[in-house]
Amino acid sequence: MFKGLRKDINAIRERDPAARSALEVLLLYSGLHALMIYRVAHWCYLHRLFFAARFLSQLGKWLTGVEIHPGATIGRGILIDHGSGIVIGETAVVGDNCTLYQGVTLGGTGKDTGKRHPTLEDGVLVGAGAKLLGPFTVGAGAKVAANAVVLGPIPAGCTAVGIPARVVRRDGKKIDNLDHRHMPDPVAQEMCRMGVQIQRLEKQLRLLEEELAETRRRTSA
Repeated sequence: MFKGLRKDINAIRERDPAARSALEVLLLYSGLHALMIYRVAHWCYLHRLFFAARFLSQLGKWLTGVEIHPGATIGRGILIDHGSGIVIGETAVVGDNCTLYQGVTLGGTGKDTGKRHPTLEDGVLVGAGAKLLGPFTVGAGAKVAANAVVLGPIPAGCTAVGIPARVVRRDGKKIDNLDHRHMPDPVAQEMCRMGVQIQRLEKQLRLLEEELAETRRRTSA
């Protein structure tokens, strides 16, 4: 565990120019704290201590603003920069040396069973506010631009932007996407935005319903 922690700290120092020392990273970086709590919660999850795993997960969310389901699989050398608002679902897989900025969601669409969340191969970078929804794979070294909404696979070494996201660069070279027969559909884009918003509101509604039910139980008792 300590060897893995050292890898996470070194990854932050290498990729975040604001990180001045290992001690600063260890004590002050909420993204690292979220990973530390996740690794303990994941151990509990693998040993079928599900309540303890979810308790630690919720504690980590409360302390750091990063919500990582204990069932997710996360590699080493991860940089969670700023971290606030990040959500990583139960069946998500994050490979080694990935970078996630604030507001990233690795979520589901609500239509899938089993494997429901994205897989990020090694070295993937996901910009602030990006939403990756569904059981697809983002290839090694790919980049997802800030606020992009990704609903399908991205090949290795590519850069994707937009809503819905499309590949604009491959291995650093610009791709000519001017195709009038396949121009982005503004209605589809708005439906995509609405879908993301509905998913967020449904989650908030479930939490409110749970709180209301708990209040009623306490009142009746």
